[in-house]
Order: sequence, then C-alpha cells, then structure tokens
Amino acid sequence: MTHSDANDQVAAADRKTSRRDWVLLPLISLLTISLLAIGTELIARSFFTSKGTLAACEILNDPLGQHGVPDSACKAKLPESSMIEYKFNRCGHRSGLECGRKSDGSYRIVTTGASAVMGFGVRQEDDFSELLTTKLSRLTGRRIEVYNSAFAVHYGGTPRVIAQRFNDLLGPKPDMILWSFGPNDVEFSSILTVQDNIPIEKAHTSLMTTILRLRESVGGFTPQAMGRAAHIISEHTFSTLMLQHYLYESQSIYVEHFLMADDEEQGFLKSEPSAEWRSHLQEFDGYAAQIEGRAKAAGIPLVAVFVPSRAQAAMISMGKWPAGYDPYKMGEQVRRIITSHGGTYIDILPGYRTLPNPEREYLPVDGHPNADGHAMIAALLAKGLTDGTVPALKAAWAQQAAFEQGK
Repeated sequence: MTHSDANDQVAAADRKTSRRDWVLLPLISLLTISLLAIGTELIARSFFTSKGTLAACEILNDPLGQHGVPDSACKAKLPESSMIEYKFNRCGHRSGLECGRKSDGSYRIVTTGASAVMGFGVRQEDDFSELLTTKLSRLTGRRIEVYNSAFAVHYGGTPRVIAQRFNDLLGPKPDMILWSFGPNDVEFSSILTVQDNIPIEKAHTSLMTTILRLRESVGGFTPQAMGRAAHIISEHTFSTLMLQHYLYESQSIYVEHFLMADDEEQGFLKSEPSAEWRSHLQEFDGYAAQIEGRAKAAGIPLVAVFVPSRAQAAMISMGKWPAGYDPYKMGEQVRRIITSHGGTYIDILPGYRTLPNPEREYLPVDGHPNADGHAMIAALLAKGLTDGTVPALKAAWAQQAAFEQGK
C-alpha cells in the first residue's frame, strides 16, 4: 500500500466519522436538553404542585350561587402555598364565630367578598378578617367581632352571588357589613355558577393532561396549530411556573411583564378603560346597587373597600408607571359607584405608597395575598375604618380628642 492510498483511507474514515458526528452530536445535545428539562420539571413538580381539594366543602350547583357546606372541613394546597385546612361552621362560613348569635355588648362586622376575604391559601387565623378583630378592638376600645362570611371557590364571591345570597349576610347578626373586592370581582361581576362563562385558568396539571386538551383548543394538528400548542404546553408546565415564581419576585420584571398581557388582564390599570372594561364597571354598578339597596332596607350600614391586585400594589409603591396607565383609576371609579348608592368607601390605595415592595406579600404567580399580605391589608383597613369615616368605629384617641374639644 502506497502512502497516498493510506492517506485516502484515512480521509475516507474521517469523512464517515464527520457524517456520523453530524447525526450523533445533535442527538446527544437533544437528549441532554431533554434530560435537563425533565429533571427541572420533576424538581418543580415536587415544590409547585397542587394537593387536596375543597370539593367536599363546596356547593356549586345552587341556582342562588355557590356556597360552603355546613360543618365541613377540607385540606388543599395551592402551587405556591403550603397545605391549608379550611373549616366551615354550621352556616357554611369559614369563621371561628357562630352565625346565629353574637356576644353581649359586641359590635359585629360581617365581611364578604371573594377568595382573598375567605383567606384562600392562608390559615384561618392569618386572614385579615381574623386579624381585624384584635386590631379594631384595641383601636376603638370596644369589643369588636369580625365574622367572615365569604365563600369564593370558583368565583363564588362575585357581586352577583353576594346580591342573590344577601340574606346569608344577615344570619350572623351584623352591625355592619364590610365588602372587600378587587379587579377580578369587577371583571367577573355577573358570574353566578361555575357553569357560567368562566375563562380557562392556567392550571398547572400533568403534561399529558394538557396535551390531551390541546386538539380542540388549537384547532387540529396543523404546523401552525402545533406551534401554538407548544406555547400552551410551555405555559402549563411546572418548570414555567417555577421560573415565573422566582422572576416575579423582581418588582420591575413583574410589572413590566404584567403590562405586556392583553387588555382583559391588565386593562383595569389603564387611565382610559377600554369598552370591555367600561362594560364590566357597568355590570358591577348594577350589582353594587342591589347589594347596597338590600343593606339599606335591612338597616345595616355597608362599607366597601377596593383591595389592589399584586401588580397594582407594586405600581403604587414604585410611584411611577408608563404613560396611559394609572393604578388609582379603578379605585376612583368604584368609589363613585359605592358612594352613589349610599355606601361608605374606605380608600386604602394611598397606603401602599409608603410600603416597600408590597407585591412580595402576594403569591408571585397566583396573586392571592399570603399571610403577610393579609396582615398588611388588615393594618391598612384598621386605619381606614377607625379614622372617623365610620362613626361607630372611631378610634378611642379620636373620640377622646373630640370629647376634649367639646368641653
């Protein structure tokens, strides 16, 4: 064999190796990426999975609206929370107080509203209704009882449900009704039952379950549909949830990303609401009129408070926002609605100006207040309720000052 023949054989072998490498290297890279993705997904699943259910504690098919099962108890875990026990009293309310009677000489406030009021994702002793009992009693020098009547699983605390089930608020013998609501309650004002047109939520379920749901959602298996399917799958993985959870701890990243969402999600923050959000406000106005009218007929004062969303609280704290947005706008609009029907409105939004990073007191992706968030809301509410706006709850120091001035 000549030197030239040997070189030709080596060159041929190199070409075969080169062709083989062009096949093997991408496959190895793909396998490595897949293993990393699967490993990350398994790690994320171990921390950010939902467990338990409230199914045994909820009545969803009542034509008057959803409510809790009397004398029931359930355990459930949100992806970003710990396992929480939910106990409901004989009236189906998550309250440590009995609904048919109140302590002699006490002033009872009955709270109503959506999931944040019910304390979804936090222990009962950590929700702001429970915390208000101690705070208001101390500030007013009176015996205050705060009874939590909210039931908000599957949008059960919408204004329409509250209007239709208003008599449930009277059972606990209230001296005052405190209605707390947020942007979602305005958006979903007209939802009555879980069968209503509720938007599909981003439930972080198993990948196979998500894939099985895709065909109808994306319209078949065309290349365009599969591209959309890949996007939907990525949104529903635990890995994506974990990444969002940690990225959203950054105030600037979270607000910037939130404002990139479609109008249906972030439109309430705009200085000029779209036609769709104006329609939501009009529906909210109608149900607010019903709720306040029934409170007036029952001779019970109604006090309302707008609790900001996570992004809204962050923007107020930052003190700046892009042109075309105003985190105070929705508060101004619902204030006009509440007061136009004779109710009292407590404005806690300005209180977020001096709070550094209040968005950290919410679950980053889910958006519900955590235990610290409930404490934050309770402190702001206690201040607003005792500043003289509600005469029966005027703080003891304010009462003493008024007495001294009247001498």
